[in-house]
Amino acid sequence: MTSRALLALPATAFLALLACSSNTSKPEDTAAVPEAAPTPVAQELSGYSVAYLASGCFWCVEEIYESVRGVKEAVSGYSGGDEQDPTYQQVGSGSTGHAETVAVYYDPEQISYRDLLMVFFCSHDPTTANRQGPDHGTQYRSAIFYTNAEERATAEALIKELDADGRFGAPIVTEVSAFKHFWPAEDYHQDYVVNNPDNSYVQNVSLPRCERFKSACPEFLK
Repeated sequence: MTSRALLALPATAFLALLACSSNTSKPEDTAAVPEAAPTPVAQELSGYSVAYLASGCFWCVEEIYESVRGVKEAVSGYSGGDEQDPTYQQVGSGSTGHAETVAVYYDPEQISYRDLLMVFFCSHDPTTANRQGPDHGTQYRSAIFYTNAEERATAEALIKELDADGRFGAPIVTEVSAFKHFWPAEDYHQDYVVNNPDNSYVQNVSLPRCERFKSACPEFLK
């Protein structure tokens, strides 16, 4: 990692109006709903490993991982809760226990799971419980959902390492939990930043967050 600076989003009153789940940002609340693109899950991804990571609005997280070398596809969805096949509205209420999560399909010969976690920590503030920038609630929590003992050990060891060198100036509060299930989000959420470049949240939150990541961690880019 070339920069040890904290890449937290600014939590201003202005940006609070642009929250990922705000009424002004949800396409289902507007007259023109973006045409649904084919769900990326339908692509042939069986030959890739997958990591399940949550670090705030999945629009931002998906866009970040799409720029990372070795990543074939990043899919927005929901994980960490017990509700079956939840909707965006249900998860946004904070009542389902789910976090907005991205399934990252990657080639382990090109990038390791540990490096994917380095991207994770480089691209958000892991010291804030249930908040990233203007978005707050358990659905926006920082979480790593491990699928095996090796992933768990890697995550816990990296957190200890980052805490030990005081990189973030405060203890990391990222949840490290066993993976339960991943529910892909509605089609209009997939590739949201690419498909909605003029959206106010994308312009003021998603794109600046992605650019900060790219500037701080160029070694991970495609």
